[in-house]
Amino acid sequence: MSPNSSTKTKQSQEARKEEFRKYLESTGVIDTFTRLLVNLYEEPKRPSDALGYIMRSIRPSAKRDLDIDALQKENASLKAEVSRLSKQLEESNNRKN
Repeated sequence: MSPNSSTKTKQSQEARKEEFRKYLESTGVIDTFTRLLVNLYEEPKRPSDALGYIMRSIRPSAKRDLDIDALQKENASLKAEVSRLSKQLEESNNRKN
């Protein structure tokens, strides 16, 4: 490998690292991990399992997202049921008249 080739490879690796860093920053990953690490640092009693602490801190937001999805599905189902019952009521009222 020539010195010029080695320099190009190193520049390519640096460019990929920078691109990845920008990706992590733009998607909020860096802010989230920074917040998690600050919270861990500020814990009065440091947990013996730092990784477990971080995982438990991340999971609630993932669970919240799942809860939102479930609630949206339930909402759509309930709207359909309201629509069906409204039509049924209207038909029943029309038969009486």
